[in-house]
Amino acid sequence: MLRVFLVEDESIIREMLRDTVPWDQLGYQFVGEAGDGEMALPLIRQRKPDVLITDIRMPFMDGLALSRLVLQEFPAMKIIILSGYDDFEYARQAIGIGVERYLLKPVTKSALMEVLTQVRDKLEEELDRQNYQERFRQEAQEYEQYARRRFVERVVSGQLTVQQIYEEAAGLDLDLRAQSYNLAFFSTPPEGPGAAGYSEQAARVRDALLEYFLKRPEYVLLRWNLNAYLLLILGDAERMEGLSRACVEQVKGQYEALEEGVGWYVALGQPTPRLSALPACFEEVSRLWACRYLLPRQHLLTSQTVGELPGQSDEADLSHIDPARVNPNILLGVLQSAGVEEVEGFVEEYLHSLSEGLRSQPFCQFLMLQARFTAVGYVSGTLGVDQQAFLGQLDCLDLVGKSVTPEELRGFLTQVLLQAVLLRENASTTQGKGLLKQAMAYIDSHFTDEDLSLNRVAREINLSANYLSAVFSQETGATFTEYVTSKRMERARELLRTTDKRSGEVAFAVGYRDPHYFSFLFKKTQGCTPRDYRANGGRRP
Repeated sequence: MLRVFLVEDESIIREMLRDTVPWDQLGYQFVGEAGDGEMALPLIRQRKPDVLITDIRMPFMDGLALSRLVLQEFPAMKIIILSGYDDFEYARQAIGIGVERYLLKPVTKSALMEVLTQVRDKLEEELDRQNYQERFRQEAQEYEQYARRRFVERVVSGQLTVQQIYEEAAGLDLDLRAQSYNLAFFSTPPEGPGAAGYSEQAARVRDALLEYFLKRPEYVLLRWNLNAYLLLILGDAERMEGLSRACVEQVKGQYEALEEGVGWYVALGQPTPRLSALPACFEEVSRLWACRYLLPRQHLLTSQTVGELPGQSDEADLSHIDPARVNPNILLGVLQSAGVEEVEGFVEEYLHSLSEGLRSQPFCQFLMLQARFTAVGYVSGTLGVDQQAFLGQLDCLDLVGKSVTPEELRGFLTQVLLQAVLLRENASTTQGKGLLKQAMAYIDSHFTDEDLSLNRVAREINLSANYLSAVFSQETGATFTEYVTSKRMERARELLRTTDKRSGEVAFAVGYRDPHYFSFLFKKTQGCTPRDYRANGGRRP
């Protein structure tokens, strides 16, 4: 409901308007009144009405002066001036200020009601347009974020030359010109059905953290998986240390404030002056990221804080091995949350940290048995998988009881952990696919609704929008917006082929209020305009 404030120095007129106009029926809430502009101004600032009705000639401060001050502070406010003077100069000044309507006294109730209705319709139309523009701004941002993720994946995997990196970055409106580059991973609280540690407070903290990085051009933020983000840090060589430190301080400051005490981790690579060196930087930061399982109390993971793990000696020396490094909870943490792509790197770091004991065959056998029993306990107790079915999928069990080389031990641990992680991800994928199936069914039934949004679908299936977005992209290889757009374009092509509806009518029929935006999207996704598509007999060029 819109809020309205009345300023009129004649108390009889003011009371008549206040008491006889059916404000509620017109969609307004009457929030206050005053006898002159001077008294009205602080009340207007306090109550922030959407519409101001004011007389033009009043003592202390007249309606024109009040209108000027109000529109400076609240440019969206609509002002209706009441005047007993049929003077063109007053009307000219009112128009120049930006007053919405200028009514001559005596003003009848019906005339004021008609104007209030027109102003209400205009305000609601403007609000709808703002909401519509904001929704498409968010959709465009979603497109951009997913495209940037795919681009950075190709950069850090070494698939692009430096020239290709600059060319594709320009197409994504990314300015990668810098003297120094670095990469960082940071964790976020778990999300999704049944996620331990998830809370609305944690979600708000995560959103505030993401907003911080998205607003700063020195950081390119990308969601890497459900509970981790990757930052590409850009800057001058002398600023890189400060930018990296700010990254850590933001993550630490946000998550240490949580009452739940959600654990946080940041892994920082080594800065490099070359874009072509980012694959090596990514390999290093991925190795450091895997160390969060080995060093759960070390939240900042760098080459300095992780340090050089023990080297291998000529003789087995178990006395120098920290018992905490063979705690089965380390392996359990990997089974519970590591991605498939992290397992091999974790095993490498895990064995490197225990290398002083690897010349002892009993110690190697201990590590193999510990991995086996931890994995069996996890898949049977947590995932409900029969332990014999799990063990039957492994072809490395015959190494137990035999003398093994470090390479064989590495292969054993990798296979056992990887198989358990795959089972967990398959179970998660099955659950995710069930939720995704619900989401897609809802989209398929409502894709022509102009107000369809990620938030609306997430509410419908009782998920957070952030989690649904990640699952959608992970399972379909497309963003939510890309999927909805493809459904709408498919329907638009059908209407263009089989009906004589104008392009604007087709736009409205498939969920777009703005025909220009529809035409833009159609050409972008289909390669031609709606007019050309129809003229070409329903065929794309």
